[in-house]
Amino acid sequence: MPGGSGAPLLVGHGSAAAAAAVWGERCPGCRQQRRVQASDRIPYTDFLYIWIACLCAALPIQSLFPYLYFMIRDLKVAKEEQDIGFYAGFVGATYFLGRTISAVPWGMFADKYGRKPCIVISILSVIVFNTLFGLSTTYWMAIVTRGLLGLLCGILGPIKAYASEVCRKEHQALGISLVTSSRAIALVIGPAIGGFLAQPALKYPDLFSEESIFGRFPYFLPCFVISVLAAGSCIACIWLPETLHFHGDEKAEAIDELEAQVSDSNLEALKAKESRGESTKNLLKNWQLMSAIILYCVFSLHDTAYLEIFSLWAVSSRKFRGLSLTSQDVGSVLAFSGFGVLVYQLAIYPFLAKYFGPIKPFRPAAILSIILLTAYPFMGNLNGLELKILVTLASVLKNMFAATITIACNILQNTAVTQEQRGVANGISVTLMSMFKAVAPAAAGILFSWAQKHTSGLFLPGDQILFLMLNMVSVLGLVLTFKPFFSLPNATRGS
Repeated sequence: MPGGSGAPLLVGHGSAAAAAAVWGERCPGCRQQRRVQASDRIPYTDFLYIWIACLCAALPIQSLFPYLYFMIRDLKVAKEEQDIGFYAGFVGATYFLGRTISAVPWGMFADKYGRKPCIVISILSVIVFNTLFGLSTTYWMAIVTRGLLGLLCGILGPIKAYASEVCRKEHQALGISLVTSSRAIALVIGPAIGGFLAQPALKYPDLFSEESIFGRFPYFLPCFVISVLAAGSCIACIWLPETLHFHGDEKAEAIDELEAQVSDSNLEALKAKESRGESTKNLLKNWQLMSAIILYCVFSLHDTAYLEIFSLWAVSSRKFRGLSLTSQDVGSVLAFSGFGVLVYQLAIYPFLAKYFGPIKPFRPAAILSIILLTAYPFMGNLNGLELKILVTLASVLKNMFAATITIACNILQNTAVTQEQRGVANGISVTLMSMFKAVAPAAAGILFSWAQKHTSGLFLPGDQILFLMLNMVSVLGLVLTFKPFFSLPNATRGS
C-alpha cells in the first residue's frame, strides 16, 4: 500500500522498539485524517452533518413532553387524573431501556464497520418507529414502538467519537459541544412541534377535520413532521466522511495478527509506552473513564427526571399544585429556553471554555442549578404573563447549567481513552447513562403521581418534596466531583 500522510498503525515486534507504519490511501479513516492534518481550519461542513444527524435523533425525545400528559389521558389507561404521571413515566423509560440494551453492541458495530453505517441505521429507525408511535391506539403500542426506537437508534455513542475524530484536538470541545447543541436546538424545535402540532383537529379545526388521519390519530402530526426531517437527514448522510481506519492489505493483516497476540506477549508493555491505551476489555478498569461516566450518568438521571417532572407539573391542575398551562404554553416555554441554550453554547460557552477551560465551570453550574430548582415550587403563586416569563427564564438558566455540565462530562470521557477505543467507551457510557435515564422517567412519574396525591399533610407540600428529591440527585453529582472519587485525565489537567 503506498505511503501517505494519514494516521499510522503502529506495532512493536518482540521486545524490540521497532515500529511499522501502515498508511492506506484507500482507507477512509486515513483520507479523513490527512484532510484534518492538512488544515487548521474548523471543519464546519462536517460539524453541520453531525449536528443535523444528532438533531433528528433528539427530536423524538424532546417533542414528546408537551403532549405526553394528554396522550396518556386520551389512551384511557389511567383510572384517576393523579395516575397519569405514573403511566407517562414508563413511556419515557422504555426508549432509554432499549438504548441501554443496544448501546455497547452499537459501539462495537461502529468500531468494526464504521461510524457512518451506525448513523444511517439510527436515522432510519427514527423514520420508521417514530411514525408508528404517532399512530399508537393503545398504551402498549406506544410502549413497544418507543422501546424499538431506543433499541435501534444507536447514534449517541458513535457520534461523540465521530465528533472528536473529524477535527483537530483544539476543535474537539467545539465538536462535542455541537452534539449537545443539537439537543439545545431540539429543545427549540421539538417542544414547538409537539406543543403546537399535537391534537391539530382540536386546535386548528379549519385545517384539520376530525375524520382526517390527523383527527383520528391526534398525536400523529408531530411524529410525521419529525420523520420527514429525519428522511432529509438520512439523505444528507451521503456526504458524511468515514473516520474509522480500514487496512485490508497483507501487511496490515500481519500487524493485526501481532496485535491480537497482545495478551500472550510482551508487546503490551511497548504498546502502552506508545500510548496505544488499554485493551477494550480493560476499559472498565480505567478509573478516569469510569469516574467521568458515573458523573455523566448521575447528571443525566437528574436532567431526564427534571424534564419529565417539569412537563407534567406545568400542565397539571392547580388543585394538585401544578401550573395549569396548556401544551402550547409548555411547548413555547421549552422552545424559548432551548433557543436561549443554543445562543449560550454558540456565543457564550466558547469564551468560558477559552478562559476557564471546559472543566472548571462544572461545579459552579451544578451549584447554581441546585439553587434555581429550589425556587420552582413557589412559581405556583404567580399567574398569567409574569408566570410564563418567570418559568421561561428559569427553564433557560436550568438548561444552560445542564449544557455546561454535559459538555464537560463528554470531554472527560473522550480524553480518557485512545481513538480506537472511543466507540466502545462511548458505548459503555451510553449503556450506563441509558440505564439511569430509563429509571429517571419511571421514577419521576411515580414520584410525581405520589406528590399529587399528597399535596398536604406532610412536613412539606408534595410539590416541594418532589423538587427536593430532584435536587438531591444534583447534590450527589456535585459531591462526586471531588477527590478521592473523581480523577481528571492528564489531557484535561489545568482546564
